[in-house]
Amino acid sequence: MLRLVNLELQKLLLNRASKVLIFISFILPFTVLILSSIKINFFGFFTLELGELGIFNFPIIWHITTFFASYFKLFFAIVVVSMIGNEYSNKTIKQNLIDGLSKKEFILSKFYTIVFFSFLATVLIGVGSFLIGLYYSSYTEASIIFKETEFLLAYFLKLVGFFSLCLFFGMLVKRSAFALAFLFILYIFEWIVFWIVAEASNTDMAWKVKNFLPLESMYKLIDQPFQRVLMTKYPEKIDMAYDYAVHWYELVIVLGWTALFVFLSYRLLKQRDL
Repeated sequence: MLRLVNLELQKLLLNRASKVLIFISFILPFTVLILSSIKINFFGFFTLELGELGIFNFPIIWHITTFFASYFKLFFAIVVVSMIGNEYSNKTIKQNLIDGLSKKEFILSKFYTIVFFSFLATVLIGVGSFLIGLYYSSYTEASIIFKETEFLLAYFLKLVGFFSLCLFFGMLVKRSAFALAFLFILYIFEWIVFWIVAEASNTDMAWKVKNFLPLESMYKLIDQPFQRVLMTKYPEKIDMAYDYAVHWYELVIVLGWTALFVFLSYRLLKQRDL
């Protein structure tokens, strides 16, 4: 595994565009944490400091940081599809196979790299959230500090699942731009499925079906935290309550899609005449 990851890292680090995108994909999520130090002065009447609103308290900080950080995954998604596009355009895929790399190892090298970068991004967000939480949170008990750290697991699987989808699209069309376009097409397709089921049955059934589709299932791993923040400020508003927890079956659905995308990527490569 380490050999395959090292091989892929050498290719990426030799590419200037990839290095820039990787750097951006790791730096931008930390803008979420930088928000904690922002102070907004309202014409001298009062100063609003986001860190003092309680949104960086434990355990809610795990939910907030992972939710917003996941929106920056598109930058590394470009790296993933470029990994495939460059292999075909530069003919390195054929050379790798001639040099003794099997088609299975070729796909695994891409997948292991995805797992590596997803794990690294999760560790960085976890450490950053922990330090910000220690500074701002009024809770210091270990049981509260490490409560809901399952959001980090959800964040990791969300990245792995999304990048595996990008890997499949990259293998399918062999061009970076077209692969990213397929993400948008899939997004539209999932909403079409939603409206078809809603018309045939009801909205509740439509949402249940949509929650099993790739993009929606990945999004559902970490639900939006806005209502939760309002609930902490207005606990009497019972109508704001919603289920924001990370559920095991949501993790299983995304793991299933991840395995399928990696398998389909391998099948595409195996059946192609290079």
